[in-house]
Amino acid sequence: MDLTTTSYGTWSGGRFMHFGETLPEERFISCIRTAWDAGIRTFVTADVYGNGKADELLGQALEGLPREEYCLVGMVGHDFYEGQRQGARGYPRFTELHEPGKFRDYLRQACEKSLERCRTDRFDLLMLHNPDETGYTSDAVWDGLRALKSEGLAERLGLAPGPANGFTLDIIHCLERFGADIDWAMLILNPLEPWPVGLALPACEKHGVKVLTRVADYGGLFHGDMKPGHQFKPGDHRAYRADGWVEHGLEKIEKMKPVAEKHGLSLIQFAAIWNLSQPAVESVVPTFIQEAGEGVRSIEDRIHDFAALPDVRLSAEDVELVRRIGDNTGCMALKGASKRHAVSERPDEWPMREDLLELAGRHGLGTEW
Repeated sequence: MDLTTTSYGTWSGGRFMHFGETLPEERFISCIRTAWDAGIRTFVTADVYGNGKADELLGQALEGLPREEYCLVGMVGHDFYEGQRQGARGYPRFTELHEPGKFRDYLRQACEKSLERCRTDRFDLLMLHNPDETGYTSDAVWDGLRALKSEGLAERLGLAPGPANGFTLDIIHCLERFGADIDWAMLILNPLEPWPVGLALPACEKHGVKVLTRVADYGGLFHGDMKPGHQFKPGDHRAYRADGWVEHGLEKIEKMKPVAEKHGLSLIQFAAIWNLSQPAVESVVPTFIQEAGEGVRSIEDRIHDFAALPDVRLSAEDVELVRRIGDNTGCMALKGASKRHAVSERPDEWPMREDLLELAGRHGLGTEW
């Protein structure tokens, strides 16, 4: 089964990435069943979330449901079996810990263990999670992933860059080298963050790579409940954002509302439909959050709101209008290859290469990276 338009990710609910209230296990599982009951049929998990616990809870939630009636998306890439957690950087990528000759063995082990926790025998899509430079460029990595597909452990293969935004030239280069093996890419996109992923979408379309967009909710703003001065609980993952991001985002959303209202869309539906109106975008997976405090909507209500997504698309004029309002070009230091780095000091940023600058020129993306 291929991915459906609406998807649910196990980072929702605050247990494994800290947004709002942390749901207890019973409610976490119940929310996945709520998504199923509401008609969502694609479920996304990563083996590193909770060191496998997210897989386990998803497996419990989906147990007893017809396997052929839902799409299961897994992600592997961080080695929490042998690696040591490095604070906020998380666990190292397997490409940091193992020699290329061992990549295939690691990927098979990680895939099989994740499948066991999910209580199934195959992923409908298996994605390379948060790759470093080696992950984007190594034949050994993609040979290992291709082997999993040939062995029936994964029906499709994909690329999931992150955790932050950027990697545009790296993504396009990876598609040019390994596009024949890549069915899907999971990328950050929403009306308040059209850049830089929008630069990579034409290449995805050219190579026949479908796009699953995450962070469509923009930290919860497009769920429609956050107000100016919103107070986050200590440890909330969104606290790293710059001061004033809530107020600044809400101001832009006010200017976008006429487009949403014209189509009778809630804000999260509007953000999803705007994404789906872009080249190559075929599925959307927001973050569902139970905000702290009184008078806020339940996470279950947010799931139902998104699951009722209508089958409409925005006109090219409305897509461009929203893009101009939300234009965030240059708002952040991008991850991946950059002229800012003389050496690779972190696993998600590395020096610019001449072949990537040549690629940028061919795609009309400029040279200031």
